[in-house]
Amino acid sequence: MFLVGLTGGIASGKSTVSSQLKELGCPVIDADVVARKVVEPQTAAYRLIVRHFGRDVLSENGEIDRKKLGQIIFSSPEKRRLLNSITHPEIHKEMLKQILLYFIKGYRYVILDVPLLFETRRLTRFLTHTVVVYCDPATQLSRLMQRDTLSQTEAEQRISAQMPLKEKRGLANHVIENSGSREDTHRQVLRLHSKLDDCMQFLIIRAVAVAALAGLGGLFIYSVRIITS
Repeated sequence: MFLVGLTGGIASGKSTVSSQLKELGCPVIDADVVARKVVEPQTAAYRLIVRHFGRDVLSENGEIDRKKLGQIIFSSPEKRRLLNSITHPEIHKEMLKQILLYFIKGYRYVILDVPLLFETRRLTRFLTHTVVVYCDPATQLSRLMQRDTLSQTEAEQRISAQMPLKEKRGLANHVIENSGSREDTHRQVLRLHSKLDDCMQFLIIRAVAVAALAGLGGLFIYSVRIITS
């Protein structure tokens, strides 16, 4: 099984592409969903967030209020790094568990939907393919202002907190251009799905794994023969 990294920028349309890949039957592990899970009340990350950021970031039901926390970290690179140092190790551990589950089920590949894939670079060395969902800056700004009801200044602040989409585009193996219609994006997703589905790299990886296991098995049998002879 090989891994495919899917990323983009805030309001670039990554969630749309992720949903379309799921509809095509691709296994997708969404880092945002995992991120919500690892900060649920009474988890280790939850307790650290409350300790460092205070109870003001909690909602009335005691859960982490992502909007309140977002207002803090998007205005302070230092606090954003602190939050990442708390959540990223827990997110990666949970994602690894899910990857292993898909491996056991026999999937050819798994898509890791990770917003900060190139910012952190912790996962890139494990990926066979990387995909960026791109849109032009004006479209990104307009979408974000409309989606989150933000002023232009607030939206620009959130966009500038991430690596520019143009830079991410240069780092990726595949680009989904999402400045146009949903139908155009879907056609590109279909082409990507076809390329990944036809990729034979999973066979090479499985062959190496089988060979390694066979080698270990042979070594074990040889050792037993020496001990018992």
